[in-house]
Amino acid sequence: MMRVPRRAQLVLAAAGVLAVALLPLTFAYLQLGAHPDIDASEDAASSVRDGVRVLERAVHEAGSDATGQSWADRGESAATVREMLAPRFRSLEASRVAEGVAYEVALNDSAASAWAAEHCPSGPDRQFGDCEAVDGVVVQERAGETTVLAVAVDLTVTTRDGVSAVTVVVPVVG
Repeated sequence: MMRVPRRAQLVLAAAGVLAVALLPLTFAYLQLGAHPDIDASEDAASSVRDGVRVLERAVHEAGSDATGQSWADRGESAATVREMLAPRFRSLEASRVAEGVAYEVALNDSAASAWAAEHCPSGPDRQFGDCEAVDGVVVQERAGETTVLAVAVDLTVTTRDGVSAVTVVVPVVG
């Protein structure tokens, strides 16, 4: 009978231990993956969530950068937000076309107005100045400056399985 060197025995033992350790990891990984039995509507919901996340990041950045102009220039602040968002919207709209997912993004002034009416306090106890929606962008006067509070967006996601449409109002500040 052939004798196996001690070093080779240790290497074989280590390989066996490693294989046993990787087995549960492999099963866990497989459970996380996509499965053909999963409803296609989950794909659409995931695409909508992904689109909303992109919008949240874009709105936060654009709103933060446009805050601080004079209240008299609030229209310019809103225009700055729209200008900063336009390339992000185009990028999102083109991002997953090859995968069969098409995004369409548009600002929603009526949703912005409704959000402003609900979230901006009025009356003698309010801490800040006027609040208004300017073409989908909610702005408020704070210490004579324009603060961008939120942006209202219509997001339409078209996949092979159908169309999902949502309106989201993404806050910039708390």
